[in-house]
Amino acid sequence: MFNPSREQARDFFFEVWRKENERLPRTPLEDQAWQIIARHPEYHSILSNPSRYRDKDWTPEHGETNPFLHLSLHLAILEQLGIDQPPGLRAAYTSLINEGLEVHDADHRVIDALAETIWESQRTGIPPDGAAYLQRVRDKKD
Repeated sequence: MFNPSREQARDFFFEVWRKENERLPRTPLEDQAWQIIARHPEYHSILSNPSRYRDKDWTPEHGETNPFLHLSLHLAILEQLGIDQPPGLRAAYTSLINEGLEVHDADHRVIDALAETIWESQRTGIPPDGAAYLQRVRDKKD
């Protein structure tokens, strides 16, 4: 399993941004990351300035969203949807789309459920509950 450090994860996104701007070839994973980055123009100035933002802390206590965490969660759900893990995630996601949500909005609904599941796991010290995660995705359809 790939488990990058904070710096490695950030450098990955900085590198994708650099390659796009220099029109350099990207790997398939970098192509996926670029598609996500392109849908988040609010992060473009951050990705343009690695020396300023590589070590910055974003804290929810200050009302901030960590752009690298957000982009990473997008990548995580792409992987989960690709392998339908937990089983039924792809169907729940497709249901969101069929009910009229735009793809990016559906992505954010799943990200919210994933983030809540991860937070719960960290809070309790129990591994993430796939069934609860899937239920959160389904519950967010309303």
